[in-house]
Amino acid sequence: MRRPRYYVPDRSSQILRLSVLAAALLTVPGLVAAQAYPSRPLRIIIPFPPGGATDISGRYIAQKLGEAFGQQALPDNRPGANGTIGLELAAKAPPDGHTLVVGQTGNLAISPGITKVNYDPARDFAPISLVISSPHALAVHPSLPARSLKDVISLARSKPGQLNYASTGSGSAGHLGMELLKKTTRMDLVHVPYKGAAPGLLDLVAGHVALMFTSALSTAQVQKAGKVRVLAVGSLKRSPSMPEVPTIAESGFPGFEVVSWWGVLGPAALPKDIVARLNGEIVKMMASPDARDRIAALGADIMTSTPEQFAAYIRSEQAKWGQAIKDSGARVD
Repeated sequence: MRRPRYYVPDRSSQILRLSVLAAALLTVPGLVAAQAYPSRPLRIIIPFPPGGATDISGRYIAQKLGEAFGQQALPDNRPGANGTIGLELAAKAPPDGHTLVVGQTGNLAISPGITKVNYDPARDFAPISLVISSPHALAVHPSLPARSLKDVISLARSKPGQLNYASTGSGSAGHLGMELLKKTTRMDLVHVPYKGAAPGLLDLVAGHVALMFTSALSTAQVQKAGKVRVLAVGSLKRSPSMPEVPTIAESGFPGFEVVSWWGVLGPAALPKDIVARLNGEIVKMMASPDARDRIAALGADIMTSTPEQFAAYIRSEQAKWGQAIKDSGARVD
C-alpha cells in the first residue's frame, strides 16, 4: 500500500505567501489605523492669533495630548477670515490623526451661514469632542461712563453712531452677538472688526474702541487686571467665574443668550478607532482637577461630548445662528 504523497512548499514559497497576506491585510483601513498612533508629532491648528480664547484652549489641549501620547503636539496658529482659513487647512490634511483643529462657534456654526467658506462643517470634518464653553461678556473701557448695561444703552442712544465696538472679525460670534444685542436694545454702534480676540482686546484696553462683546474666556485676564470693566454676560445664568456680573437676560432682556464653544476635530475619513482614542484622551484630560481649575479661572466651563453628540451640536448651532442671521439682518462687512 502506497503512502499518500503531500505537497511540501519550499521555504521561499512560504515567505512569499506570508508577504502577500501581510500586504493585503495592511490595505484594510481599520488595521492600518490600529498600528501605533501617533507615530510622529501632532499638529494642532489654531485658527486665530495667539492670546485669544481659541489659542488658550488649543494650547492647553496640545500640551495635554503631548503628555498623554508621549509625542510633541505643536500648536500652529493660522488666523484669518474669522477662523475659516485654519479650518480649510485642516479639512485638506491627511486623515491620519496627526493634524487636528480647534473649531468654534464662529467658523463652524456662523460663517457657513453668512459668507462663502471652502469647507462643509458636516461633510469635511470628523468631530472628536467639545471641550469648553464660555458666555459672551460685554466689556467696556474703564473711561466709559457706564456701570451697567442700562448705562451703556442710555449712552449709546444719546450718541447714536458715535460709540464703536470691537469684534473678533466680520461674521464672528462677537460681531453677530453684538448685532443681536444692538437690535434687542435699539443701540446704534459702529462695528470695528479684528482678526481675533487678542488684537481687539488690545485696542479696547488702549481705549481705541469703547466696547467689545466676546467670550468671558478672552476677557478674564484683562478684567482681573482692571484694564476693562465687564458689565454683563450673555449666558442665561450667571457665570460661576464672575457671579457678581449680571446676565443680559436679568438686566431687562429675558431670553437673550450668546455663548461661545470650542471643540476638536480632524479631517473627514479619520479612522473611528483614532477618533475614539482621541475622544477618550480629551474627555479624560478635561475631567482632571487641573483642567477644572484652569478653565474656571479663565471664565469658561468644561463641555465635553461624544463624537456623535458634537456632530449633532454643530448641526443644531448652525440652525440657531442661521435663524439669528436672518432675524438680525447681519452681514459680513
